[in-house]
Formats: sequence, C-alpha cells, structure tokens
Amino acid sequence: MINSICVDLIISGKVQGVGYRNFIKKKAESLGIVGYVKNKNDGSVFIKVQGEKNDIKTIIECSQRGTPNSIVQSVKTNHRHLEHLLKFYIVY
Repeated sequence: MINSICVDLIISGKVQGVGYRNFIKKKAESLGIVGYVKNKNDGSVFIKVQGEKNDIKTIIECSQRGTPNSIVQSVKTNHRHLEHLLKFYIVY
C-alpha cells in the first residue's frame, strides 16, 4: 500500500441514466480499488477512489471514456488523504 492514493473525481456531461455508476463499480472492483460512486443533484457523478497509483490512473482513464451511451464533458480530480475504505459501492 506504499503507492496508494485517494482521489475524488467529478464527472460532468451525460453521465446519469446511462449505466455509468455500474460501469465504474465493475472496473474499480476488477482493479481492486475501494471507494464509491454516486449521482449528484446537478447531473454530474461523484467518485471517490483509493488504491495503487497505476490502478487509479486506469480508473481515471476509464471515467474519461465512459460507457457507450455516456458523453463525458469533463473530469475534475482532487487528491485526498487516505481513508479507511473496505470495498467499492454505489451510493443510491
């Protein structure tokens, strides 16, 4: 866990109602990343991810591509202190 980082992401565009949260959850779980994803009231999606630097880089790249039905306009990142997170989940 020496190379672990924690990053908050805010994804803007057409990212709600297109399977985006499930897409991110599956990718995060496949990479061993912990954290969560949730829709925000303004139409964007918030993602908190924590894991190895290379895996976080991969999930950020995936968040930029999105799903076939999504249109990602921007991805804002903010590095945070490591937290005690145990798994990756969707906040409903």
